[in-house]
Amino acid sequence: MSDTSHTPKAGAKHVIGIDVGTGSARAGLFDLTGRMLASAKRDITLFHEPGSMVEQSSEQIWAAICSSVREAVAEVGVDPASIVGLGFDATCSLVVLGAGGKPLPVGLSENSERDIIVWMDHRALPQAERINTLGHEVLRYVGGRMSPEMETPKLLWLKENRPQVFDAAWQFFDLVDFLTWRATGDLSRSTCTVTCKWTYLAHEKRWDASYFREIGLGVLADEDFVRIGQSIVEPGSPLGNGLTATAAAELGLLPGTAVAAGLIDAHAGGIGTVGIGDGARANLAYVFGTSSCTMTSTSEPAFVPGVWGPYYSAMVPGLWLNEGGQSAAGAAIDQLLSFHPAAPQARELAGRAGKPLPVLLADMAAKEVARPSEAVRLVAGLHVVPEFLGNRAPFADPHARAVITGLGMERDIDNLVLLYIAGLYGIGYGLRQIIDAQADTGVIVENVVVSGGAAQHDFVRQLLADASDMPVVATKAAEPVLLGSAILGAVAGGAFSDIGEAMSSLSSVDQMFAPAKGEISALHDARYRGFKNLQVLSRELRNY
Repeated sequence: MSDTSHTPKAGAKHVIGIDVGTGSARAGLFDLTGRMLASAKRDITLFHEPGSMVEQSSEQIWAAICSSVREAVAEVGVDPASIVGLGFDATCSLVVLGAGGKPLPVGLSENSERDIIVWMDHRALPQAERINTLGHEVLRYVGGRMSPEMETPKLLWLKENRPQVFDAAWQFFDLVDFLTWRATGDLSRSTCTVTCKWTYLAHEKRWDASYFREIGLGVLADEDFVRIGQSIVEPGSPLGNGLTATAAAELGLLPGTAVAAGLIDAHAGGIGTVGIGDGARANLAYVFGTSSCTMTSTSEPAFVPGVWGPYYSAMVPGLWLNEGGQSAAGAAIDQLLSFHPAAPQARELAGRAGKPLPVLLADMAAKEVARPSEAVRLVAGLHVVPEFLGNRAPFADPHARAVITGLGMERDIDNLVLLYIAGLYGIGYGLRQIIDAQADTGVIVENVVVSGGAAQHDFVRQLLADASDMPVVATKAAEPVLLGSAILGAVAGGAFSDIGEAMSSLSSVDQMFAPAKGEISALHDARYRGFKNLQVLSRELRNY
């Protein structure tokens, strides 16, 4: 959708940001002031199998990207020659390609089109637990524990369960590195992906061969890491000679257009937001989508138990990154609502109104109170710990599960609204817990800068501010994740000297939501204590 208040100017330069989330691929066309002129979106398919297996197709994703870029460019009629660069971001999913770049089947379907193990796939949980038991030194740089969402446990699962696929693989890519290779033919990996998800030690510019040998992936070290990345570059670095002729034709752009080394999708949201005010060191980026991610930048490394990192140059070049978040956030709200007897009726109402169900419920909730902060009074006794898919941070506990207490016999939509509010507070208390864990090690932030599709409603933003006890800031960018990837393209194309300059130039504050004080704050303090007590009780009862 184009921003009709901003039409292209003659002679203006443009950049494209491309975002591949869990359920869709999107392209945004921006000018060099950070204004999005047009965007387009295509859905992508998730294939679910028993055993927490979730797969996708790299070829389908590439086709969705090409279609989205073509539509966005055509919508406002810009000349492809005006596009100085493009950047990619994507989920941290594992792509497996064989000789000649052909996709290989990663699961039991034997369908080679299903060549991606999606980030949320937990098939490698046993491998992750074995890796954690070994306790190699590199785990210090992932918060002390390996997650099944990361790539080395998934590679180990392939080697143990699909050895013919593992042996036949020519390259193992993080999804965004696959996309930049597909666009340019350059096999370079981004420090963002390999540092955050593959155990690359960016501060030492090396892989640790002893880690791979210890966990059972020594063959990758013996090959000198040729299948997982020998050239590692910082986000925003120009790759190859830009778009290849083939990729340019597929995208509807010009050969040679600059392509930047990319980012994981949540990190692109960080690049698109944290440049406001006093900059990256003062702001925690909170990307609230299907899952959530928190990203905090520091000048010196900070070791926070249960919070991933510290990662060097993984988001903002030259700064250390700590990354936390919740394995299910928007998806947790969807799961929570699906249990309620009124959910089918509410979905029908949302469909007639042309709104997603959470937006409809947020609208309804906002009408129940004079001020959004008063909503906490509506849910007295109703508490939700929404850890349906485990606790990513600060406990790094994939076995954690959701807790709901205070349910009655009500079956109406009004009660569904209350469950929604309580679920949002649970998300906010989880955010607060991550902020507190970081503060205990000296990492202090001043603001939470929010992005992501689940956080676009003002009512939701205020509830997050109240529950987390932190100011929540929304930027002027309607699509900060797309802006983040576009910033990479702008740097690769030479429009800005570096990412820091581009961030400060293209990001600005739109609204700030201050946390409530007084009695409302005291209520949240009490509910937060209850939230943590429920987590403890859940762990105690897990095996009974």
